[in-house]
This record gives sequence, structure tokens and C-alpha cells, in this order.
Amino acid sequence: MRGVTTTSPGGPEKLTVSELPDQTPGPDEVVIDVVSAGVNRADLLQRAGSYPPPEGAPEWPGLEVAGTVALVGDRVSGWSPGDRVVALLDGGGYAEQARVRASQVLPAPDGVDLVDAAALPEAVCTAWNNLVDVGRLARDEWLVVHGGSGGVGTVAIQLGAALGAHVVTTAGGPDRAARCRGLGATVAVDHRAEDFVAAVHAATAGRGADVVLDVVGAAYLERNLDALAPDGRLVVIGMQKGRRAELDLGRLLTRRATVAGTTLRSRPAHQKAQIVRDVLAHVWPMVEDGRVRPVVHERLRLDEAPRAHELLESGEVFGKVLLVP
Repeated sequence: MRGVTTTSPGGPEKLTVSELPDQTPGPDEVVIDVVSAGVNRADLLQRAGSYPPPEGAPEWPGLEVAGTVALVGDRVSGWSPGDRVVALLDGGGYAEQARVRASQVLPAPDGVDLVDAAALPEAVCTAWNNLVDVGRLARDEWLVVHGGSGGVGTVAIQLGAALGAHVVTTAGGPDRAARCRGLGATVAVDHRAEDFVAAVHAATAGRGADVVLDVVGAAYLERNLDALAPDGRLVVIGMQKGRRAELDLGRLLTRRATVAGTTLRSRPAHQKAQIVRDVLAHVWPMVEDGRVRPVVHERLRLDEAPRAHELLESGEVFGKVLLVP
């Protein structure tokens, strides 16, 4: 099979299409014939050499795919060759085939183009786990989603709105902010020209946000705390602008606030399996009735993987870029 590998750590030019061994499932795994693979920021970090794949995962990048089941392991039940599926991977999605634990496979949602469905698994699992399991988001609460135009952000806006929350989001530029409002955001802040803390306090009559979902990291830590309501929860899922910042514990105590940091890829298999089950039960109905939908910026060929990474690094992508074998 063909797949995208890196010749050595570095820039997008290090990505190249190579011949790779056809995949064979382990006893609890399935092999998927890939029709599309989502491109994520974690892939950029892996390409640069700063985010190695977990033990046992393929060395080539790719954390989510859509396609059809080709082979099933001896102990797998519930999946058969030909089934239309999406999957959350530990790695190896940039290829014509992907191998994955059966517990991380979902049926392709009805009403969604199979190619576009690859934009869902990583973003939906990340958004659900961090908004609901970690952030404890409840109906009528106020939610801030940073990076609302990104792959996770576009899903988190829709999911927050579908759960009955009021969503404030940040995006770069008035056009992107307007598109975020079209996804369900109550307030969309152009972070290049506006102060999101002021916007949050204006929208909430000075109370602040109950949950903040942050991909920015250190540069936003102090301002995120300024935006939090009493008993608020800050959930950090990215470090796009730094990994070290100073935290005033006194402010944290007086607000009775919680700061949590999570990742998805490094979680043990049983935790990923539970997140996938929760997504199937709670989010897939929202996808199938249109409340949550994939947002696809562009589809590119496997050999255009360098271009896909350049697009994501440019900051101009709205939603997801997909690679289509």
C-alpha cells in the first residue's frame, strides 16, 4: 500500500509518499481501506520530531480516518468486511489502509459523505471528552471556545450549542468570526482586534464563563482566569502559544476555579474505548440529525500532504483538511 512517511524530522517538505507493508489486524483489531484521513496539529508536531507515536502505533502520521472495513481480527465481533466506518487512530492514517483497535471504530454516520466523515473522530472525541467529562458543561452555562475556526473548535461550537450552552468563541478576522456565528456561537470575537475577556464579561453581565476550552496555552492563561466565573473550569488542550506560564494560586482559590490539562492520543486504550462509546451514544445522534456536522476546508491527495501541512500551519484553514488516497 501507499502511505505518507517522513524522511527525517523537519518541515512539510520531509513528507513523501512511500510503499508500506499491507496491514494485518491483530486479534482485537480491524484493517480499514481508507477513503480519507484527517490532518491534525498533532501530525505537524510528529513530523517535526516533537510528538512521537505511542508504542505499537505505526510510525507514519494520521489520527483519524473514514473508509470501509477490509479485515477483522479473530476476536472482533460487530464489524464485518464492507462496513462503512470512521476510526480514532493511535497513528498511521495517512495511508491506503489503517489498522486500529475495534473499540475505537464507529459506524459512519448517516447523512454524512463518507470522505467528509474523516473530519469527525478526533475532533468529536476531543470536544465531547473535554467539554462534558472534564469541563462538566451544563445547559445554559457559558462556554468559551478558543480557536473556533479550527478542527476541534468548529465541532466544539456546534456541540456546545447542541448541549444548550451559550458559546463565545475566538477566531482570527471578522469573516472567520462570522462563520463561527453560523455554526452556533452566540458571540464570536475577532482576537486580532477585540478583547475576548471584555466580550465574555459583556455577554454574561460581568459574571464570566463557566467553561473555557483553550488551545492557545501559556499566552492565554492569565486572561482565561480573568474570563472565568466563580466555580469556572479552564480546560487546556493545546499549547500553540507556549507551555510555561505563572499561575496565581490565590486567584484560583478565591474563584474556586479548576484548571485541567488533557490529551487524547496518549490515553490508555480503555479510556479511548469509553470515549468512543460515549460519542456513539450521545454525539452521533446530533451528527445524524444535523446539529453537529463536519466542516471541511479542503480535500487533497496523499501526495499533497506537504501542502496540507502548510495550509494548517498558515492559520488560514477553517475546519479540517483531508487527505484522500
